[in-house]
Amino acid sequence: MTRFTPDFLDELRARLRASDVIGRHVKLKKEGREWRGLSPFTSEKTPSFFVNDEKQRWFDFSSNKNGDVIGFLMEVQKLTFPEAVERLCEEAGLPVPQDTPEDRRREEKAKSLAEACADAARFFRAMLNRQDGADARAYLDRRKVSQKQRDAFGLGYAPAGRTALKDFLLNKDYPLEMLVEAGLLIRLDDGTTYDRFRDRIMFPILGSRNRVIAFGGRALSRDAKAKYLNSPETPLFHKSSVLYDYARARRGAGQGKPLIVTEGYMDVIAVNGAGLPATAPLGTALTEGQLTLLWRAADEPVLCFDGDRAGRSAAWRAVDRALPLLAPGKSLRFVFLPEGLDPDDLIGRDGPGAFAELIETARPLAEVLWEHHLETHARSTPEERAAFKRALWDRIKQIKDPDVNEAYGGFVREKLGEADRRPAERKPWLTKQDFRRRRDAPTVSPALKARLGAPNAGDAVREAQLVVTLIHHPQIFANHEEAVLELEVQEGSLRTLLSRTVDWLTEAPSLDSEALRSHILASSEAARAYERWSKHPLVRLARFVRPEAGFDAAEEGWLNALSIDRYQGDLEGEVAEAAAEAHLDAGRERTWFDAFNHRARLLAENKPDDDDIGG
Repeated sequence: MTRFTPDFLDELRARLRASDVIGRHVKLKKEGREWRGLSPFTSEKTPSFFVNDEKQRWFDFSSNKNGDVIGFLMEVQKLTFPEAVERLCEEAGLPVPQDTPEDRRREEKAKSLAEACADAARFFRAMLNRQDGADARAYLDRRKVSQKQRDAFGLGYAPAGRTALKDFLLNKDYPLEMLVEAGLLIRLDDGTTYDRFRDRIMFPILGSRNRVIAFGGRALSRDAKAKYLNSPETPLFHKSSVLYDYARARRGAGQGKPLIVTEGYMDVIAVNGAGLPATAPLGTALTEGQLTLLWRAADEPVLCFDGDRAGRSAAWRAVDRALPLLAPGKSLRFVFLPEGLDPDDLIGRDGPGAFAELIETARPLAEVLWEHHLETHARSTPEERAAFKRALWDRIKQIKDPDVNEAYGGFVREKLGEADRRPAERKPWLTKQDFRRRRDAPTVSPALKARLGAPNAGDAVREAQLVVTLIHHPQIFANHEEAVLELEVQEGSLRTLLSRTVDWLTEAPSLDSEALRSHILASSEAARAYERWSKHPLVRLARFVRPEAGFDAAEEGWLNALSIDRYQGDLEGEVAEAAAEAHLDAGRERTWFDAFNHRARLLAENKPDDDDIGG
């Protein structure tokens, strides 16, 4: 007869979300931390059946029954205990254990390895509070890790000596071979053994039943070969199927909070201290098994990455891994932090509130997929546009669920339609002569400007992004000369700066950015404008503006900003036309009404989002 150990049953429950299993039999509606529905056991009109994912249990007050997912299947489908477990094993992708002598030996070994790891964790915690742990405590103080957090996460310190842990565990009668198999000791070819973790802050990694199965260690010495070191694969620990502090994060997500996925141990602790549940993969890209764990805790976990190139590459790998696994209601969202900051840094610098606000801006997987393809595929020729579409559709084909696949198809068709329509909406091109004649002429008379008000600050930022990007990436002028000549810049200093830039690029098209800037800075007025706007924080917020941006990204960002600018320009034209007409005939109230109506649309309804401005 098959034996189901407590450890196995805990692992099975941990792999399933109660509301998912029960929701296939009972129509549930989310209410606070719980799900509510009509009892499947009685005929009732007022729902009194509740499911609690945090506790992994259900409660039926109309029939006075309750239990876990195993008991629910036994009740609803009239299954025996082994039948219910086997059915849930199939759903969770967990092999049904066989009651053989080998299985029993494996179970006993796992239990002994876990006991050794638990004693190692106790040793590390004790060492953190002794003299040897002074540097480790100082490091945690600098990182603002409170004593409460140290205790909650079981943080410890591995002494610098080669055999401190080994001696401690051997004195507790653990066999040497077991300590090597648990990943606590390293054995050399000559048979010598020594501690794997030395002079490191220790982070215990927990598995099912909240028991320690492995460790991560953060080096204190700058000379250490690896800043972070994890336990090796062991009978207890399989890195690809474990997430750091997952159990605590799952409980928090069960309370309706967004589940945050970070890149490291310290980030998890910092985010948890900010009041949000967090977890992290163990030094590797997210695996299918880890994604499955995340979706058991939350429908749309928020992946938090650095805003640099490495962070975006990590986000793309996560998108690529997730696409085949997407299901109705199960997806990912993404947040990109300011460059050079991780969650721990951001929370320490700006506080928990700033981080929570950033999480609220998390972007759907579909948008990240689209933007990645915009950034990585040229589209200046018909052949390149065709290749862009083919690559995008090839990604969509990876989505196996037919409903999600169809929904993504609609999303992509809409985006492609917008991209295809954009060129048709352009206004007639200007010649270089037209540009020179127009560049110094005010677009609105002083009297009319006084009536209409000053230009929107957001417009000036967008204009600055267009002009400064052109200076940093002059090849844009060669590729889009007519579009540059058509620019209508309202802000005075920027109009001067654009004029100087176009003059030089027209006379010397081969100028690189450094040479172009040296010519521009020769004019004090243009130099002041460049100095002001190139360092403006909202201008620099757009990565495509910066000199170090790759040209493809700069060109794409510039074209996106140009598209927004043209749309705003059309609205400004409506304002000016209606207002000018009213200026000639002050008695035409209807015309003035049109002017102010258009202005309201311009300043309120059609103000571009920060994402649109930032590229």
